[in-house]
Amino acid sequence: MRYLHTMLRVKDLDAALDFFCDKLGLVELRRSESERGRFTLVFLGTGAPNDAAQIELTYNWDEAEPYPTGRFFGHLAYAVDDIYALCDRLQQKGVAILRPPRDGYMAFVKSPDGHSVELLQAGGAKPPQEPWASMPNQGSW
Repeated sequence: MRYLHTMLRVKDLDAALDFFCDKLGLVELRRSESERGRFTLVFLGTGAPNDAAQIELTYNWDEAEPYPTGRFFGHLAYAVDDIYALCDRLQQKGVAILRPPRDGYMAFVKSPDGHSVELLQAGGAKPPQEPWASMPNQGSW
C-alpha cells in the first residue's frame, strides 16, 4: 500500500491556490477538469525530490455555499526549513498565525476554506524568538 494524497474541497479555487502556492509555497503538479462532472481537480506538492505527498484541491463549479468546517478532518502537516521566516512571510501576506511558534517548533494557520495546516520546524526546535515567543493563540486550528 502507498499513500497517494489528501483531498480538500474548496469554495474558491483561486483563493485556495493563492494560499497553498503563493503564500505557503506548494507547487501545482497537475490539474484536470471535468465539464461533464462540473469540477476541477488540482494536485499540489512541495516539488522536493522524492517527496510524493500531495494534496488534491477539489473545486465543484456549482457549489453555492461554503463547505462546513469539521474538526474530524484534523490538519495537513509540513516540515519547514525555517519556521520563523515562513510565519513572518505568511503574516506579511495577510495569513493569521493562529498558533504561533512560541516553542520554535510548531505553528498552525488555516486556508481560506478553514483547513488547518500545521508547520513543524525540520530538525527540531529553534531557540524561542520574539515576537513569536510572547504571541498569544487566536481562534481555533
